[in-house]
Amino acid sequence: MTFRPLTDPDGAAIDVQLTPLDRIDGLAPIWSDLEARADGSFFLSWLWIGHWLALLPPAARPHLLTARRDGVVVGLAVLCPRVVWRFGLLRTRCWMLHETGDRIFDRLFMEYNGILADRRHADAVTTASLRWLGERLTRSDELVLGGLTDTAEGAARRVAAQTGHSVQIRMADTTQWVDLDRVRAAGASSYRAGLGKSTRAAVNRAERLYRERGELNYRVAGSVAEALDDFASMEVLHQASWQARGESGAFANPAFRPFHERLIAAGVPSGAIRICRVSAGDAPIGYLYNMVHRNRVMNYQGGFAFEQDNRLKPGLLSHVLAIEDSLRRGEGCYDFMSTAAGHKPLLANAEQPMNWLVLGPDRLSRRLDAQWRQTRGALAETVKRSMRGWAAPAKGS
Repeated sequence: MTFRPLTDPDGAAIDVQLTPLDRIDGLAPIWSDLEARADGSFFLSWLWIGHWLALLPPAARPHLLTARRDGVVVGLAVLCPRVVWRFGLLRTRCWMLHETGDRIFDRLFMEYNGILADRRHADAVTTASLRWLGERLTRSDELVLGGLTDTAEGAARRVAAQTGHSVQIRMADTTQWVDLDRVRAAGASSYRAGLGKSTRAAVNRAERLYRERGELNYRVAGSVAEALDDFASMEVLHQASWQARGESGAFANPAFRPFHERLIAAGVPSGAIRICRVSAGDAPIGYLYNMVHRNRVMNYQGGFAFEQDNRLKPGLLSHVLAIEDSLRRGEGCYDFMSTAAGHKPLLANAEQPMNWLVLGPDRLSRRLDAQWRQTRGALAETVKRSMRGWAAPAKGS
């Protein structure tokens, strides 16, 4: 294949390299410097990436992609190669963007993924970086791009067209959020006033019932110690509700707690991590694990005290209280991200697709694998719905 020179719209060359990342010593200042010049998500911040790199599984072999323009670093990303065997016969080398190929570790779940790029040249850098990777894929290689931003997905699809590769959707989802600026612009007296009539009634009824037990209190952990205590309490409620419907829950993942305890300890002092506790009287009814980045609050996880009384909706009420808190703080967005949850369409006023893609040369094995994944996903969803019918927690999350 003939590699074309990579340039931005001004004609300036963008030089891309991919080198083994044997040590992360010294990467923090380089990443943080670019982060200050970029508009990347929380998941591309050094707070996330640094702890992610520090806890990578031993088998992971991270490589650092570096893009430079006039000698200045304008793009960074981490890719891990992973060899998989399709149908036990066909060898495929996957280059995974901010994933490892370790199914357990990758359940930390990367979202709003992409290339960390200087905002002055972001589109050109993202496209050039993905094209550089795409042009070097052999017939047995793939580029795995999970949880992409819409901008990164657009760049990936352009690269596929330029290189003649195909794009397959490994998983399709939608991220939904509350645009708080839209709420303010509407001039509503409160966020609740803009909710659907039945949703608003359910929230107000749940709040009234909980207040009958004592003071209803929404509290954000004020210290690392308090946040870690709340995180441990959230685990109890989270696991109980998931186990009640026959599923394992996030904390069953052995990588989950060590990673997030480090993230909480580092992020709470700066306000990047916000652990929220909602209680009625002396009893907690809900915990929210939220991330805060550039005026955007992202709900990553939660744990709620479900009861038999379906009028009590601890998850729904906890999120409404957190959204109202974000309104008071002047924040711009409360994001539910891509996690499936019944409260999202009830509370959100904006959404966009978020897809997990695979880019690579078109070949029969890839098409067969894509079809198998779709069939397996449909079957798994059918089984999940059936199990929830047998053992579901109290409704109203």
